[in-house]
Amino acid sequence: MLGSGETLGVLEQAMRAALAASGARLLEAVLAGDGDGYAGPHAGCGNGHRAAYAGVRDKTVTTVLGAVTLRRAWYHCAGCRHGFAPRDCQLGVAGCSLSPGLAEMIALAGAEVSFARAAGLLAGLAGIAVSARTIERSAEASGAAARAAAEAEAAAIRERRIVPLPPREPVPDMLYVEVDGTGVPVRASETEGRQGKAEDAKAGTREVKLARLFTVSALDEDGRPVMDPGSSSYAFTFDGKDALARLVKAEYLRRGGNYFRQVVALGDGAAWIWTMAGDLYPHATHITDIYHAREHLHDLAAHLAFITPDPPAWLACRLEELDAGDIPAIIDAARAYPLDGVKASELDKKLGYFEHNIHRMRYGDFRDLGMFTGSGHIEAACKQIVVQRAKQSGMHWTVEGAADVIALRCQHASGRWNDFVAPRSATAGLRAAI
Repeated sequence: MLGSGETLGVLEQAMRAALAASGARLLEAVLAGDGDGYAGPHAGCGNGHRAAYAGVRDKTVTTVLGAVTLRRAWYHCAGCRHGFAPRDCQLGVAGCSLSPGLAEMIALAGAEVSFARAAGLLAGLAGIAVSARTIERSAEASGAAARAAAEAEAAAIRERRIVPLPPREPVPDMLYVEVDGTGVPVRASETEGRQGKAEDAKAGTREVKLARLFTVSALDEDGRPVMDPGSSSYAFTFDGKDALARLVKAEYLRRGGNYFRQVVALGDGAAWIWTMAGDLYPHATHITDIYHAREHLHDLAAHLAFITPDPPAWLACRLEELDAGDIPAIIDAARAYPLDGVKASELDKKLGYFEHNIHRMRYGDFRDLGMFTGSGHIEAACKQIVVQRAKQSGMHWTVEGAADVIALRCQHASGRWNDFVAPRSATAGLRAAI
């Protein structure tokens, strides 16, 4: 019978603690029964030397069940002047005190919320006490490993050392490629010598460029395209447009881009986006984001407001022409008024945006073909993957630290967590159980 002061919640907490403690002791026993990793009187140190056996040493490792003690054969290399335990490498705990399973839990938590909040969540939900600093180091290490593995895969795909299989049948109708960028607040040392937009001209952020690839197979009842659920994959970099192009090329090939009936490149009108699209998928349809086009049209209308007889009506007519994709009509309407000097030069610049993208603004035709005309999906991706985690109040990152955490978020959002993050714990767990 439960006492009057006892509740189910108290019992749950007590049982969880007891089960975790029992599990830790059992895990400790299993690991002890698997040996201490003794490799003979000498073992290679990895640097071409022979290290000598120096007895057995204990190591405490924090696991998802709590702390366990490992007994490991220890070797010392006179040439390198350092020691090591082969057993640590076998279990995936060389150079760290966290088990692979706990490291994966930390990576998940650290990718989603601040490191301090992640520490609180792990303590509250799993009963594991880990400091925020430990979570930061572990999550960034997992992200760095995932980033390196993803970049290695991308290089192998581009060099045709890995040839991806064709997409599974039925192949979705369209593949979209969208790119955008956003600034991440970083430490002052990360922006030294860089031009900024602030009044003091000092940069406070570093731009991360993000690409989102997704497919469309059907239209809704109103004839509008619908993104296929779970079809998005992402690539990102802090290293500029050329680095992004390399990653996008690999992801395009991995997704089987050449097998799709239609590839669509959606962008805000920046020249480098179209150059990249022309190089990587030259058969793609290019579409300038209609929302950016509307912003430019509003700017154009404001420039001409002093001379147009009814500026609001003039803008309304031009917006209708834009929605229809009648860009020549917009250009003709804007040039119907004689301008001189600076005003004429500014008009040429503003109309240049429309003249250079005229074939990318056939919005009426694009809608009739069941295509997206707005780049809302990549803007949403920037918010979900970058802003929600890396642009919170008071945050100032190193570029490497931000890249490591964004890598975790990208792989999770791409459905590739098991490809780049989880295998570390799965492999180690398998070895421990054998």
